[in-house]
Amino acid sequence: MALTLPNLLSFLRIPLAFFFLQENIAIRFGAIIVAMISDGLDGFLARRYNVTSRFGTLLDPIADKFFVAFALTTLVLEQRMTGMQAALFLCRDMSVLLFGIFLIAKNELYNYQFKAIICGKITTFLQFVFLVCLSLQIPIPTFGYISFIVLGLLALVELFFSVKRSKIS
Repeated sequence: MALTLPNLLSFLRIPLAFFFLQENIAIRFGAIIVAMISDGLDGFLARRYNVTSRFGTLLDPIADKFFVAFALTTLVLEQRMTGMQAALFLCRDMSVLLFGIFLIAKNELYNYQFKAIICGKITTFLQFVFLVCLSLQIPIPTFGYISFIVLGLLALVELFFSVKRSKIS
């Protein structure tokens, strides 16, 4: 495990999630903004300074998922959103999980080169924006949650096309 600046930025998102235990809107807003910035910077710095690693490519999405899942759980427990809305929020993540199961079934999990996908970038950005809105008690319209279903399906298609490109089938 290489402890590079990009990996440190990814690790930073894990303790940031605990700021959601505070009901102070400013603290939550700050945590989301710092998480968004660290999410954008970690990959950029890793590529810019050629310090990408397999560990970093796994750590980054895990840190994102932890942050989002912790925030969603808090918001559901506070009744700022329903469990169904939280589930819709995680459609892309379910797609990635299904894809991982597919790779395991094909015995290709360790051979697959994980890379960020466009749908993943869009979804993560929208998740952070929606967390800001929900923290500020700005209602999210139904179509906003439905967009996560569409992004989840598009992510699954994008991932399976990446398999075809890498000759895993």
